[in-house]
Amino acid sequence: MPARAADRLRTTMHPEGFHGAHERAGFFEGWYVKLVSADRRQRWALIPGVFLGLEGGDEAFVQVLNGATGDSTYVSFDIADFSARSDAFDVRVGANHFSSEGVQVDLPEADLHGQVAFEQPLFPWPVTLRSPGIMGWYGWVPFMECYHGVVSFDHGLSGSLTHAGATVDLDGGRGYLEKDWGRAFPSGYVWMQTNHFSRPRLSLTASVALIPWLRGEFRGFIVGLWVDGRLHAFATHTGARTTSLAIDDEHVRWNLRSREGATLEITAERRRGGLLHAPIRTEMHRRVEETLDAKVHVRLLDPDGTPLVDDVGECAGLEVHGDLDRLLATR
Repeated sequence: MPARAADRLRTTMHPEGFHGAHERAGFFEGWYVKLVSADRRQRWALIPGVFLGLEGGDEAFVQVLNGATGDSTYVSFDIADFSARSDAFDVRVGANHFSSEGVQVDLPEADLHGQVAFEQPLFPWPVTLRSPGIMGWYGWVPFMECYHGVVSFDHGLSGSLTHAGATVDLDGGRGYLEKDWGRAFPSGYVWMQTNHFSRPRLSLTASVALIPWLRGEFRGFIVGLWVDGRLHAFATHTGARTTSLAIDDEHVRWNLRSREGATLEITAERRRGGLLHAPIRTEMHRRVEETLDAKVHVRLLDPDGTPLVDDVGECAGLEVHGDLDRLLATR
């Protein structure tokens, strides 16, 4: 088996690992590390990653979003400062280390330093040969524009960071881990995530996006509601369907129905956030607004109409970006 094909087989079964060992141009990969303090006042997202341009401009990076203030910092590194394992979440960018065990941060440009450990075990989206993670069978398709992975729906935190001389105490906080890789972010999408409900061991990740496919495109979606160790998946690849989707300046309202007849109702309150960099084909500098201060009301009913979840998630990450008119019009 050629080395590239063997590498694809191995990395597809490890969505948490690095997928770019054989890429030379037109590729990005980033891991999203969310840290929220026990009192929910401190909300941070750290995003290490790598970008390989079509005509040079290769770089490694670490992005920092302070969800309490909306301030963001993009720190660029030489590509030689990046290394990562392909079979595990284990990424180094300069003096910074991000892994399934925790993070070690040394970013003078963001005035951020410290070490935070992750409570074990982590709870990733299940991976099987038929359905290798959140992408389902689409994870095996070699020409997708963007791939996605969930490394941990929910885990505890211990440790602290120091920012601008003040201590960010994360003992007893909650964390979440996911990632993206591919050629570019979708041209229009909605993404949301929260694991701060009144009910413990409850976590939501949800996205809907314009997906290029052969000579056209379709509106694809992936929703995972993790409840007490059980995953309720609503996705294009599971046969679920969107029954309604509406986006305005204040809310995203999204209703779904599974192939078995379960229904999921999601209402997200939009809030102002900070600007992050996102990949397009030529550079890593499209500005995307993300908040860590949204609220998401989630209601899950089983096929006979019995409520299984009716709760509001706080400290929610939310991005609403791109060609939303086309997103809403496409099926």
